[in-house]
Amino acid sequence: MEKIYQKLVDYFGGQIATATALAISQSTISGYVSGRWNMSEKVAFRAEKATLGKFKAVDLCPSLKEFQDLIA
Repeated sequence: MEKIYQKLVDYFGGQIATATALAISQSTISGYVSGRWNMSEKVAFRAEKATLGKFKAVDLCPSLKEFQDLIA
């Protein structure tokens, strides 16, 4: 999972830019990248919108996978 978070950071050009785009702290982004925690549903949907769908919420937030058929 950490790899997708690093790709998201690369997309925005750094952890601070990613945090700003998603309206969360840089330390939260660092936690995603290091694998300390997973992205929440709310932030995952923000990321999907901010990347114009390049990153899907269901791929960023493991808890959304069980609902994938409902939101697809």
